[in-house]
Amino acid sequence: MTIRRVTDDDRLTTSFPLAAYAFESSPLSAARTAEFRDYLPYNQGNRTLIAEEDGTTLAAVSAIPMRQNLRGVVLPMAGVAGVATHPLARRQGHVRTLLHQLLDEMRDEGHPLSALYPFRPSFYARFGYVGLPKPRRVTFTPANLGSLLRVDLPGEVGWERVAAGYPAWRAFTERNLQERHGFAIFPDYRAVGMRDRDEYWLLTARVGGEVTGAVTYRIDEHGGTLHGNELLVTDPLARALLLQFFARHVDQIERVTVQVPPDELPELWLTDLDVHVEARTAVPGSSAPMARLLSLDALSGLPAGPGRVRIELTGDRWLAGTHLLDGTTGALELVDDTTGRAPTATLTAAGLSALAYGVLDPAELPLRGLGEVPVDAASELRGLFPRRVPYLFADF
Repeated sequence: MTIRRVTDDDRLTTSFPLAAYAFESSPLSAARTAEFRDYLPYNQGNRTLIAEEDGTTLAAVSAIPMRQNLRGVVLPMAGVAGVATHPLARRQGHVRTLLHQLLDEMRDEGHPLSALYPFRPSFYARFGYVGLPKPRRVTFTPANLGSLLRVDLPGEVGWERVAAGYPAWRAFTERNLQERHGFAIFPDYRAVGMRDRDEYWLLTARVGGEVTGAVTYRIDEHGGTLHGNELLVTDPLARALLLQFFARHVDQIERVTVQVPPDELPELWLTDLDVHVEARTAVPGSSAPMARLLSLDALSGLPAGPGRVRIELTGDRWLAGTHLLDGTTGALELVDDTTGRAPTATLTAAGLSALAYGVLDPAELPLRGLGEVPVDAASELRGLFPRRVPYLFADF
């Protein structure tokens, strides 16, 4: 068995067929297979590794060079995708070997973060990944939004095909990347797939000429459902403008469904709003995202609360050793310590990642098998890493 990197047309006979078998209906039609070539431009910058033997591809993994906001700092992130194994070669360790090499290479190239949507979370937990909250899916009827039609809102909405409005959409996701913890976006070569397919309408809210909210959507049929993707807004006014637009479809559709960030509270949007909010997880088809730190460089300079603690990192290929974290200046520093007086916690990579992403309290880590955290160390870590709700916008 050998490992090699594949690019361009090589993907058509190696990684693409494996990914299609793993994630699509099967067997594929000849017409569907012929469409693979259309996807090549949107994979050109991915790093794809395959394991092969006697000319047969046994397994494949890819990393997409992305960017992600971690506590207000935008960092390079390796988005893992297309993890698939030949059905006759499964449970033989091929994916493990490929992931080790893939993350080695991405880390060495300057990606201190990694994120993915897992087929089984417990599998990726063994690689140091920790769960992030799943975005919510919100469903309501346009009739319930009727009160908004009687309100004169400042600002305006724009409505166009996504191909025409793509520059505004891309610029708005860039703004969210700078402002939202956990937010991640694809590189340009992959993101333009939305523009090129042109399968959605783009609705924007604008105040003073500036885009403050946006959502892409399609309608399946008359009397059916308006299917919205991510509802992105910077303030309540932008959200009200978008919802007011949906209200005007009361005689066209039965329901609206959109995705919202995990910290959004749709039940408080309006009085008497009949709304269904769901974040369902299931293996293998509907897992919540996961992420991890690949390098301690990701922590240096992050906004931090007051705290000073020594951490000992264990059981990981990429994070190891003993390090002193100091947030007394308001920015996290990794410093030398000669006094030995700071409280000490022993953490796994997933434990430290959970704190950095803000999804677990230090006291939860021992309960999850992610570290040993004495009370004094927990207090310091709680100050360094206040709880946050990350929103992993990018869908793999």
